[in-house]
This record gives sequence, structure tokens and C-alpha cells, in this order.
Amino acid sequence: MILDIISKKANKYELTKEELETIFMGYLNNKVKDYQMSAFLMAICINDMSDSEIFALTDIFINSGDILDLSFIDGIKVDKHSTGGVGDKTTLIVAPIVASCGVPVIKMSGRGLGYTGGTIDKLESIPGLKVDLTLEEIEKQAKEIGIVITSQTKDLAPLDKKIYALRDVTATTNSIPLIASSIMSKKIAGNADKIVIDIKVGNGALLKNMEDAKRLESLLIKIGTYYQKEVRTVISNMDRPLGHNIGNKLEVLEALDVLKGNVKGELLDLSLELASKMVSMGKEISEADAMKEVKENLENGKALDKFLEFVKYQYGDIDSLNIDAKVYNIKANKTGVLKDINALSIAKLSESLGAGRKSKEDKIDYNAGIIIKKDIGDEIKEGDILATIYTNVDNKKFNLERIFEIS
Repeated sequence: MILDIISKKANKYELTKEELETIFMGYLNNKVKDYQMSAFLMAICINDMSDSEIFALTDIFINSGDILDLSFIDGIKVDKHSTGGVGDKTTLIVAPIVASCGVPVIKMSGRGLGYTGGTIDKLESIPGLKVDLTLEEIEKQAKEIGIVITSQTKDLAPLDKKIYALRDVTATTNSIPLIASSIMSKKIAGNADKIVIDIKVGNGALLKNMEDAKRLESLLIKIGTYYQKEVRTVISNMDRPLGHNIGNKLEVLEALDVLKGNVKGELLDLSLELASKMVSMGKEISEADAMKEVKENLENGKALDKFLEFVKYQYGDIDSLNIDAKVYNIKANKTGVLKDINALSIAKLSESLGAGRKSKEDKIDYNAGIIIKKDIGDEIKEGDILATIYTNVDNKKFNLERIFEIS
């Protein structure tokens, strides 16, 4: 039966929900082997999925575990997701801004697997901060301060978690139907009413071109409509890193700087756009009115206060966050104008410093990372410091090729 289903997809036939359920739930229950599911996932990557198959798969993922009960929250529940990128610390900025505007944020996030850490890794880099919250703790915190960021529970879309781990090691992460089902199953199981999704596109992202980004955008909105959930999207550039800091502690420090009003540029602009969409959906007001409120709370310090309140509530000690690592500088070897900063090359360097993980068992060095010292368009002189590296890795032979383009 399993071989028939794999063969059917390999030969470009549409599968029924029952067939999808047989193979996927069989995998969750250890009746389907890794090599069989790997072959099936590759067939999906090569031959795609129809909309009806995607809806069915999303439903199977959702119903493989629990649905989070957020009925204790009054009003509209809004969630946010990013498809992931280099230096993407927007959740640390957006969530406190939105919560400070009176829209509760209960977000389940993940650890990173790849070049850089995920939101939970960044939060765990804050000394003492607790990320594994019980449902009772989530409810209490949501009621009292209106913001919770916690790791995904084992019982929320467990099939997606198991499939994702296999996709990550079988070169099947770039299937747009699988990406769409993965994102939406977690958000719907998390019981959000409305969802904002930041779709990253570029060399430092999962999606490399605008055509793929547009297809994913269309699928996410279709799945949302199917489940009667409003979905709004932003497509953002990931050809260069987002912000100046890459690495877990370093990204927390940059997020703090944004909330303090010390940072301008792409990171701030994207954070404001995402926050205003969430506030607009949560309060059912226009995005223009939401943007005014968002900017006001960033300027008057309410967003920063909410972040500090959140960290303290989850037992974090932000005052003792400091970088303990050896420091090296990357210097320009020529004079000219900085034309480009390659996000993928920065990401690979960051991982080699210890800021990411190649397998689930790898430990992240929260101190490791990079601070980019120059912006695209800057005049550069030979010998100028382009970036500062923080690492505890002894091997200093890091690949610095193709990171900075100067001409």
C-alpha cells in the first residue's frame, strides 16, 4: 500500500486525503520508514501538489496533535510568522510593540536548525530566561502582561515536527506546498484568529526568487481562507542580512537598540510594517491608524517597557547579558564603495563561528556572531573595519570570501 502511494505521486497522480493520511500518519506511528518517507517527500518536491492535496495535508498535520485552547483571551488573537532569514530578530521587536498597543501576543516559536539560531535560541541567550512554559503559565502570563513567547509544545502538530526534521536532512525543505502546510498547520493548531506572515526571498532565504515567494503567498492566503483565518503577508528582501548583528546574544542587543529608538533602516522599517499589520488586524482598524499607534509606542518607551516586562516575567536577566568571546576584525583589502553584503555567505560564516547548528544535537554558542560595521553605499578605504567577529572557535581559518563586494 505504501509503495503504491509513493509510486502514484512519483508518476504525477493526485492523491486522496485517505492516501496522504495513510503514509503521513504511518510515518508518525513508525510504520513507515525514513527511507520510504524520504522518497515520497522527494516525489512531492519534483511533482508538486494540488491545492486539494495541500488542504488535506495541512488538516492531517493539524489533527496529528492538540489544538491550543486560547479561549481565556478576549478578542482577536493575532500571530506572526517569518519563513526565516539571516539576522531576522523581528519577533523580539514586533511582539512587545504589538502587546504594548493592547493586542495580546501568544507566540510559539522554534529553535533554529541551520546557519543561525531561531527565536527561542535568541531568547535562551538571555541569562535565566525560561522558554518551556506550561499551558497554565502561558494563560497566567497572557492575562497579566499580554505577551508570551514560548517553545512549541510536543503535542502541537507533532507530525509536522517529525516531517520537518526529515526534510532538513534530505534536501526537501524547498517544496512550497510542504512549506505552506508546515507554517499554516502550526498557526491553526496554535488557534490564531488572524496571521501575519513575513515571506523572505533572496540568497539568504529558503525561497530564492520572487515567483516562488508569490506562489507561497497565494497558498498561505488560500489555506487561511479554507480555515476562515485572515492572512496578511509581507514579502521582504533577504539578499543581505536584516540589521547589523548576526548571532543570538548580538541579535537580542540589536533588538533592544531598536526598541530604545537607536536604530534606523530596513530592520526598523520591516518591524514597524509587521507590527502595524498585527495591530490593524487585532483592533480592526486601518493599517495607517495602526502605524501611528505603533510608532507612538516605540517613541514613548512603552514598547521597550513591555519587552523588559516580558523578559523579567520569564525569569530573564537582561542586565547580565554580555558577550564572552574572542574578537576579530574583518578589514577591507581595497578602496571603493560597498556594493553588496551577501546574506548567505554571512550566514555560513556565522554557523562556522558557533552561532548555528547543523543537527538537533549541536550546541549553540550564544556569544558567537558578527556585527557588520558598514552599510551598502558607504565609501570604504583599504584597512577599514567591515565587520567584527565574535567566536570561541580556535580555528581562525574562516571563509571570508564573497561577503563584501567593494568596487
